[in-house]
Amino acid sequence: MNGARGYVIVAIVVMAAVLVLDRILQQDHKQRNSEIFTEMAYSKANEPFSLSASLPGGLTQQHLVPGTVARGLMPLRYGTTPEEALRAGKELQNPLPADDAASLKRGGELFSIYCVACHDAGGTARGQAVLYGMIAPPSLHATRATQMADGEMIHILTYGQVNMASYAAQLSVEERWQVIRHVRGLQEAKKAEKAAKPEDTDQNATEGTQEEDQ
Repeated sequence: MNGARGYVIVAIVVMAAVLVLDRILQQDHKQRNSEIFTEMAYSKANEPFSLSASLPGGLTQQHLVPGTVARGLMPLRYGTTPEEALRAGKELQNPLPADDAASLKRGGELFSIYCVACHDAGGTARGQAVLYGMIAPPSLHATRATQMADGEMIHILTYGQVNMASYAAQLSVEERWQVIRHVRGLQEAKKAEKAAKPEDTDQNATEGTQEEDQ
């Protein structure tokens, strides 16, 4: 009995194989092939931007509920005007510690990606974009930049200012604070460099006078 059943199974498999082979040999290879499991290619669910006969507005994707905030993307609740930038400067402080090595490292990486093209690696506003004719931004070592509050800086990164565009789409709020930490590091380094120069100048002048006397 088992032997007969085995023959039947083999016969069915052979017949199925013959039918498949016959289908392959007869099909027009210039036409699209047969589709199997079409649900994987043609979803029964509506696509986000497709029309919908049952949802408000006739669209599948609905507007967010007013006040909705995406996770990790807390908005900066200030207007876009210069006055609001000054208010942000008075009310906001960088939440990242100045000695946070991870934030400093990440801020430097982000600065090299998004800021160096205009500001250059040292923040002196001689980036490649400027060398090729773009209007130079203010130096990050100018008095206004060094005296600018962190809150005003993040306002500029968020909304842009004059020729500088907003970077809110490229940088999260935390990343913007990290970039500001890096900028402060550049400013401190420049300040230390300037403080050391008078001593070097005086020493060089003294050595030059001694050489002339000889």
